[in-house]
Amino acid sequence: MFRHGVHAFGSRTIDFDRQVALMAVINRTPDSFYDGGATFGLQAAVDASLRAVDDGADWVDIGGAPFSPGDPIPASEEADRIVPVISAVRAASDVIISADTFLPDVARQALAAGANVVNDTTGLRDPDMAAVVADAGAHLIITHSLAEPRTVYPRPSYDDVVREIVEFLLRKVDDAVRLGIPEDRILLDPGHDLNKNTLHSLEITRRFAEIAGLGFPTVAAVSNKDFIGETLDRPKRERVEGSLAAAVICILGGARVVRMHNVPASRAAIDLTEAVLGWRQPAYLRHNMGDVNAPAEP
Repeated sequence: MFRHGVHAFGSRTIDFDRQVALMAVINRTPDSFYDGGATFGLQAAVDASLRAVDDGADWVDIGGAPFSPGDPIPASEEADRIVPVISAVRAASDVIISADTFLPDVARQALAAGANVVNDTTGLRDPDMAAVVADAGAHLIITHSLAEPRTVYPRPSYDDVVREIVEFLLRKVDDAVRLGIPEDRILLDPGHDLNKNTLHSLEITRRFAEIAGLGFPTVAAVSNKDFIGETLDRPKRERVEGSLAAAVICILGGARVVRMHNVPASRAAIDLTEAVLGWRQPAYLRHNMGDVNAPAEP
């Protein structure tokens, strides 16, 4: 299915032909989309990262600047937010770490501190980012978005949202390879809700196979997003079930990394989906496995 199914991230290897990686979200911002700044403190961010690992995350995505419109955050301030977290998590765990940043200087410091991946939500808008990633031998997530960083993009419109995302991502892959990043270090993200309305994000979810069909491991960043809230009429704290449903639909469409806030629930959903697909054995077998039926679980 993939051009390169097996990817090495430091000491960890993911076989994306038979495995879905769970990426936990750690935002070290005072006004983060979901937790409202609960992990803004340094120790809170480190503790949340390691708790996510204990809860089953394969990957932690650490960010210090939101994508949403607002005043620019200087590179020095963004680096001060995320680099100490990355250093502390790397010292304690071999978990895959991505730096959620679109600034090359921040990415350079994050990779030096132990990150394996740069998660660039602007889709390699700054070509200097490619040189930073290539020089470090790191991975890059190329995300579809249209707006300049931290700016408003009113009423986004597409003739065919999935086709236009596919064309954008293919162009950006060509740019990345030309600038020195090997294909086996590239992942893609269609960018649910990033300069898209709810109907666009639902269509991306429904047609995810067309994006995964490009042959690169593809990220589904669906957790608690507005398209789920608008579809179900739920506030952010009541979108877990919808987030899990969207993640599973994307996995069945070929997603191989799901970016989620609610790690234990997401781990269970991924494990069951992998078992249904024949990639994972059940934790145990008792029901109808003997001459006498095992008693029902309480």
